[in-house]
Amino acid sequence: MSISALIIDDEQLAREELRYLLDQVGGVDVLAQGCNGIEAVELIQQHHPDLVFLDVQMPGLDGLAAVERLLSLRKSRPAGEAHPLPQIVFATAYDQYAVRAFDVNAVDYLLKPFDRTRVEQALQRVRARVADAQPAPQLDALLRLLHYPQAAAARQPQRLVVQAQSRLLLVDQAEICFAAIDEGVIRVVTQSFEGQSKCRTLEDLLELLDPALFWRVHRGYVVNINHIREVVPWFKSSYQLRMNDKKQTEVPVSRAQTKRLRELFNL
Repeated sequence: MSISALIIDDEQLAREELRYLLDQVGGVDVLAQGCNGIEAVELIQQHHPDLVFLDVQMPGLDGLAAVERLLSLRKSRPAGEAHPLPQIVFATAYDQYAVRAFDVNAVDYLLKPFDRTRVEQALQRVRARVADAQPAPQLDALLRLLHYPQAAAARQPQRLVVQAQSRLLLVDQAEICFAAIDEGVIRVVTQSFEGQSKCRTLEDLLELLDPALFWRVHRGYVVNINHIREVVPWFKSSYQLRMNDKKQTEVPVSRAQTKRLRELFNL
């Protein structure tokens, strides 16, 4: 079953990457692309797609504000005249509050950089909803959750269990410099020691970490922004982060995360 879709993202490379993966997976007719929330609202009203891939962080009217605008427009129309909302798959590079809220409300999401397997999983869920004529999930409830991130932050555990040799240590999150995954093993590095997390994936680890402190700069790395010692210009306008652990480890910043890096440090 082919489904119609829009791609809304302010980064051209992200749009191209997602379009490439969708072409590889097949069964998706991309009707149009946009680069901000205003275009998202206009294109959705024009095309009435089955699915919208919507970036969360965009200048001006962002993805969440675009959803609010759609909900407001829909409520203002007479009963029977409003088109059903499309299924929405949010894209986000770092907003872990959003990720948790999406999970709670059964709205799907993709973390940048995009992964083909994850795109396929999202499409399977969307196809099931479209085939069963299921309405889009309760986006108004999602937005209410996102407007109160303090409640999510209050539930974050402050300490993390890290295995160092035969010992299980309780480590304050603020002491963690970065975490890295290699061959399925997650290494947790502080200024005084290194250990391993029992989490299976970095996604699982991020669920335990404070999203105000920790940032997934690369598919294989999560860093504590308070432990970044230096931003190092690298090859072809890319960057590495020199951390303040004992080894002053240099962590790569992925292409998809370069935008946030520049915003974070006003580069």
